[in-house]
Amino acid sequence: MGLPAPPVAPTIKEELVHRRQESGAVTAETAVALPLLAVFAISMAWLVSLGITQVRALDAARETARAAARSDGSGSALALGRRVAPSGSRISLGHGGGTVVVKVSSPVKGPAGLFGHWATFRVEAEAVAAQEPKQ
Repeated sequence: MGLPAPPVAPTIKEELVHRRQESGAVTAETAVALPLLAVFAISMAWLVSLGITQVRALDAARETARAAARSDGSGSALALGRRVAPSGSRISLGHGGGTVVVKVSSPVKGPAGLFGHWATFRVEAEAVAAQEPKQ
């Protein structure tokens, strides 16, 4: 029963052969990873664009509902909403039961207009305000 032989260090020739077999591995891994990173970055930018559009549509609905509840008139309330809403938004205004209901539907355009020629996704926002008593 003897001791195992100590490990032998690879020779220079074996080391060169091993390096040649692995050359290009980093390039191949990068070639696979870069498109995935690009898709991930575009997806995150799209989500940010979606969130910004949703917030702007909600702000437009709130501003329009407040203005209509103050008896500013439907025309001026809708004009205020169009100023706040993203371009291409549809705003509807309704009265009933002592409240004002405003619905805004806005198209989501991709980051920096990316994918603008494809079908757009729309976000919806709704705001309700109590009608103020007339003096």
